[in-house]
Amino acid sequence: MHSNCMNSGIVRKAIKSKGYTKMANVVLEFKASAGDSEPQNRPVLIVGQLNNLQKVNWSQVKGKLQSAVSEKVWQAALSALNPNPTDSCPLYLSHAAVAALPSRVSRHNSPSSAHFLSRLVRTCLPGGTNRCILIVCERSDVFASACAVARAFPIFSRRSATSRRTETKQVTVEFMVVGQDNGPLDPNTLMCLVNAADGVRLAARIVDTPCNEMNTDHFLEEIKTVGSELGITPVIIRGDELKQKGFGGIYGVGKAAVNPPALAVLSHKPDGATQTIAWVGKGIVYDTGGLSIKGKTNMPGMKRDCGGAAAILGAFKATVKQGFKDNLHAVFCLAENAVGPTATRPDDIHTLYSGKTVEINNTDAEGRLVLSDGVVYASKDLSADVILDMATLTGAQGISTGKYHCAVMTNSEQWEMACVKAGRSSGDLAHPLVYCPELHFSEFTSAVADMKNSVADRENATSSCAGLFIGSHLGFDWPGVWVHVDIASPVHAGERATGFGVALLLALFGQASEDPMLNQVSPLGAGTVNAVSGEPMGHDCKRRRLV
Repeated sequence: MHSNCMNSGIVRKAIKSKGYTKMANVVLEFKASAGDSEPQNRPVLIVGQLNNLQKVNWSQVKGKLQSAVSEKVWQAALSALNPNPTDSCPLYLSHAAVAALPSRVSRHNSPSSAHFLSRLVRTCLPGGTNRCILIVCERSDVFASACAVARAFPIFSRRSATSRRTETKQVTVEFMVVGQDNGPLDPNTLMCLVNAADGVRLAARIVDTPCNEMNTDHFLEEIKTVGSELGITPVIIRGDELKQKGFGGIYGVGKAAVNPPALAVLSHKPDGATQTIAWVGKGIVYDTGGLSIKGKTNMPGMKRDCGGAAAILGAFKATVKQGFKDNLHAVFCLAENAVGPTATRPDDIHTLYSGKTVEINNTDAEGRLVLSDGVVYASKDLSADVILDMATLTGAQGISTGKYHCAVMTNSEQWEMACVKAGRSSGDLAHPLVYCPELHFSEFTSAVADMKNSVADRENATSSCAGLFIGSHLGFDWPGVWVHVDIASPVHAGERATGFGVALLLALFGQASEDPMLNQVSPLGAGTVNAVSGEPMGHDCKRRRLV
């Protein structure tokens, strides 16, 4: 078993493809057992909640610490740990350390303490070319913990020293499972962790890459690369064809850019599928704000405005690799919101794919325009039962739900609760926004069109209103499930992308996966109530895997 795990457990694909070796000098490997090695030869970080660390027998860790660390030193270090909320203690010079996660978390945090785990890995993992992380946790926290580790190792770099460095650094991750259902991880679980971590790092790399290297042409190549790996040929509608086919939102936003806008779709259609799911991602590769231009302090960082599309690409790749039982479409709404002679002007009126007309009163409210075309395409052309759009949509999201929790709005109370649960089980935290179109949609009233694209009152639930704009093009009476996920703030931590959204999607839709671990972390089950009819869902019900 171990030899298979060693070979299959390496996240290499995103590194090898398209010549990213120089940028990605850290190879992340997941093993059932990392084996024994002295810390001088392989530095090690042991991390977990203090109560879990205290359950570990010395015999289980001594092979990674001896002869530099004695049992007495190990026990003294555990006694010295006083997490508030975290703590760490060196065990041997700069070669070995133990770190404690928070002993307890609030109901709106993940039991895995995923954000704290990422921080501890970044700050406490000793240096070196061959290192080991031993995570001590319960089995229910393994998935979120693996994704948290992946966030600590971003791929993209253009530092000249990095490009000259040829050696590959290896980080081996081993899980020591405590509590019920303990024991080593099986090869299938390890492969799930590999693909999830690969998806997180792929999304983060795309978001970190600046627009001169990640314009709409480049993004389409990323989509084609994933499609090729999965045996899927993407559908691409591009440039003037968008205008001809009625995609006034995507075309209007991206028409002034040198690289034309595009709608791209990757479709997974397995035999025996009982429902159709569409993920729609906002892929604004750069957002100047258009003619409603951003200021010099607000524009830097707008390379990240493709975070929703990047997360959906990473999640789609991982989901399909793990096996997905139902139809799954990834819809990418790609454009650069540029300034130029042909740029959309405030006061222009565009007809979107829904057939509804929109008076533009703010060209910097562009994400909702491209997503509106995307969700309507998912409904009309792909016949989706469930549509989830993901976007770095509003700066107000960070005010509404903060830097760690994405904002979720949906026409289904059951899915709202499921998103929160999936956030806790995946580490990509989520919190609901107000869903009240009868009170808020009047913010978009226009005298000359069906609606404006930006609110009249910027102090009235602006993140909710932005989501409602998208939902209005589906129709507030649309019978399917619609979920809107705003990830504007959690898409990055400081100046680095987090790959946020990948783990959330894997967990949220995990019940339709063939993978047992994703089944475990999913809040959606076959024994619950149909989100549409309210009836109990049997095994053969068309919506058996919905909430």
